[in-house]
Amino acid sequence: MRDEDLVVMGFVRGTFGIKGWVKIHADTEYADSLFDYPTWWLGKNGSWKPYAFENGAVQPKALAAKLEGVDERDAAEALRGMQIAVPRSELPEAGEGEYYWNDLIGLAVVNQQGEALGTVETLMETGANDVLVVKGEHGQRLIPFVDQYVLEVLLAEGRILVDWGLDY
Repeated sequence: MRDEDLVVMGFVRGTFGIKGWVKIHADTEYADSLFDYPTWWLGKNGSWKPYAFENGAVQPKALAAKLEGVDERDAAEALRGMQIAVPRSELPEAGEGEYYWNDLIGLAVVNQQGEALGTVETLMETGANDVLVVKGEHGQRLIPFVDQYVLEVLLAEGRILVDWGLDY
C-alpha cells in the first residue's frame, strides 16, 4: 500500500496487558471510530503492513486494541511508535467545510496580501478549536482553524488563504 492511499489515524502508544493488546492514540473525532475499520495498516517511513482488527476497548486515558497475530506483550511492544492508517477509500466523505487533517498537512499558507507564511506542518487540538501549526521561513506560527482566520481551503490548489499578518 502506498502512502498516498492511506490516511494516518493515530499511533501505537505502548502495550496493554500481557496478551498482545496495544494502547492506541487515535487522531479521530471520536476515539473509538478507529474500531470501525476491519484492517489497520501499521508502519513507519512509508513501510506498511496490514493487521486485522480483532477487538477494542475504550480505556480512561487511551484506547486498547487487539490485532490478529499479535498475541504476546513482546509482539505488542515491537509495534510501539508505529503509525496506524486506513485506506482513504474506506473513509466517509468529508462534509461541507470539513477536512481530514491529513489533507491539510503540507498545504501552503498564504495571507490576503499574498505573503507566504509557510506550510502546514501539523494540526493540534486545543479543546476550543483546532490549530494549524505553520512552519515557514520566519519560524513557526499557530493559527486557529476558525472561520475568522481561515478564509478558504483550496485543496486542489494546495493552499490555504488566511487573515493573518506576517508580524503576528
